[in-house]
Amino acid sequence: MSEAPRLSPHARLRHDAARGQWVLLAPERVLVLDETSHAILALLDGTRDVAAIAAQLAAEYDAPAEEIAADVAAVLDDLRAQGLVRP
Repeated sequence: MSEAPRLSPHARLRHDAARGQWVLLAPERVLVLDETSHAILALLDGTRDVAAIAAQLAAEYDAPAEEIAADVAAVLDDLRAQGLVRP
């Protein structure tokens, strides 16, 4: 996966003060994000590819890049299937 993923035009990453959590807003849905999903989505800018996102997170969390890359790919694949992330 060498594309630089980004949020779909209709999806918005927002902090929900009422919930005290980060959420992904889309038409008629709100996905409450865990820490991992938020960390990944916060790095989606349409210029970083999956490897760059994984490398940055691996450095920040002092974790193996291969493990992080698998987690990043899984989260993005799931959100892509829901139409919330574009390659």
